Amino acid sequence: MPMVPLSWLAEHVDIVDGTNAQALAAALVKVGLEEEEIHPARVIGPLVVGRVLTRVEETASNGKTVNYCRVDVGEYNDAPGTGKEPSELPSRGIICGAHNFDVGDLVVVSLPGAVLPGDFQIAARKTYGHVSDGMICSARELGLGEDHSGIIVLPQYFPDREIPAVGTDIVSWLGLGEE
Repeated sequence: MPMVPLSWLAEHVDIVDGTNAQALAAALVKVGLEEEEIHPARVIGPLVVGRVLTRVEETASNGKTVNYCRVDVGEYNDAPGTGKEPSELPSRGIICGAHNFDVGDLVVVSLPGAVLPGDFQIAARKTYGHVSDGMICSARELGLGEDHSGIIVLPQYFPDREIPAVGTDIVSWLGLGEE
């Protein structure tokens, strides 16, 4: 049986604001339809579009090469000179182990408070000598597929779609946040 996102269903029938998947399923059963399973949201935001402003490769003490990035996440930016690792750029500092992106790329950023598949909770944490205040995500980390060869560079991953503005919440845009 195909999954039917609530947002798609709302385009075709009137759904009262605040109706959740369980209430909708119960109402559908009352009129003779059936539901097999309700799939909970796979990702809980904030998950936003980010633009990579800086990318500095650093070799960690274990020999791994990581990138310390400043990422513009719109309204979620730290103001210049503030935040966990102050910068002159309105942005967030994020450590990323992937190398398939460049300065200027639009990427998917999970911010502290987000929960990814597998109950992976995103929090600001010190790693590789910096505070990483979020995570630049791969398709596998978001449950979009098994590709873990690098992070999602939005225009490459979705070449036929218009990419939302920096800072826009994209949980629903990616099809990840609905039951």
